[in-house]
Amino acid sequence: MITQVFRKDFSRYLSLPVLGPLVDRYAGWLQEQQYTHRSTQYELRMAARICEFLKRRDLERIEDVREQDLESCYTMFRRKFPAEAGTVRTLTRFLTERGLVQAPDPPLATPSYSDIHLQSFMSHLYDGRGYAPSTVRRQIQIAGEFLDWLDFESNPERLSSLCQEDIEGFLRHLGKRMGRVALQKPIAILRNFLRFMASSGCIPPGLESRIDTPRVYRQEKLPCALSWITVQAFLRSINRATATGIRDYAMFSLMATYGLRSCDIVALKLKDIKWRADRIMICQSKTGNPLELPLTPEVGSALYRYLKKVPRYGNYQEIFLRRRAPAGPLKPTAVTEAFQAWSRRSGLDIPFKGPKCLRHSYAVHLLRHGLPLKTIGDLLGHRSVESTAVYLRLATEDLRGVGLHVPVSAVERKGDAHE
Repeated sequence: MITQVFRKDFSRYLSLPVLGPLVDRYAGWLQEQQYTHRSTQYELRMAARICEFLKRRDLERIEDVREQDLESCYTMFRRKFPAEAGTVRTLTRFLTERGLVQAPDPPLATPSYSDIHLQSFMSHLYDGRGYAPSTVRRQIQIAGEFLDWLDFESNPERLSSLCQEDIEGFLRHLGKRMGRVALQKPIAILRNFLRFMASSGCIPPGLESRIDTPRVYRQEKLPCALSWITVQAFLRSINRATATGIRDYAMFSLMATYGLRSCDIVALKLKDIKWRADRIMICQSKTGNPLELPLTPEVGSALYRYLKKVPRYGNYQEIFLRRRAPAGPLKPTAVTEAFQAWSRRSGLDIPFKGPKCLRHSYAVHLLRHGLPLKTIGDLLGHRSVESTAVYLRLATEDLRGVGLHVPVSAVERKGDAHE
């Protein structure tokens, strides 16, 4: 493989200290990860620099290299060659995946005070409240940020003397990066955490009830939704002459047809498509409940074309993979970036920045076709009908049809007649 990357001076790379015997395998791995020919050359040139660093540390064989050595190399690159530091991470990932680098001895440190409380809170959320993993992660993130803001690790007695001023100070800290509406969820999480800590006697009781919430009126904003004509026009605008367009068309067809979230899209696996039965299996991220739906001809054709026309690499079971190096499954943020890119190219009036508007549009589309709220809620993965009822406010044309007649007084009728 190295002879194809460097046709003339490949022997120089094969004779490198430490990494010389691995250079050929490393070049092959880079191409498996969808690195271009030019990028592969760049990564190998940087590997030669990394070899020089390791040699200065008296390391002669790959068996002598530990993760600490590679971490020191990364630190040096960040200081002297910041634009090239990522190449150290790439080489580290290759060596780790191949089991060629020794892991550091695990420290025997005892868990911190914060870790103990956060672990207990996590168990409470999982076992006592039955929260989904994504919800638990968000709750732990806010709780951990609160403990860090209190400097709890250096002052373990801070919780026992917690007061309202401390909580208000933390909310002002969050308010520097969040608006009035965005603060609602962190405040609810903080109340939940304070209530849990009070139940275990770590803080004074009743503090959660003293938190002032920014005034936000219930359902003051409409959910973001597009007309179904716009949704169809958006799908048609995706250029399916490219591999990326074929993949993205399949993704957004799934979202528009089944109302899936971005996290549901990236979690789909090859085994979830039952081709012979014309069914698709979806594990809803919020509830964790499996959902079996019919595979429509349009979505089935889009998926079939993507899997047949776009080359796959690696042993990944996820359906949707990255088109650029490094190889791997897509992340939810990549779905958002793809939606934004195709929205700009479409020239359509799409004021929303994320693909969630396709999910909301799907809900309104089902409402206008007369489906019951309970059925729509099951398809969307809602736990309560209240969550689904929000979309009723978007069916404005239907609401106009049930408007009551406004009585007009005799004086007003007489005035209209004179006009």
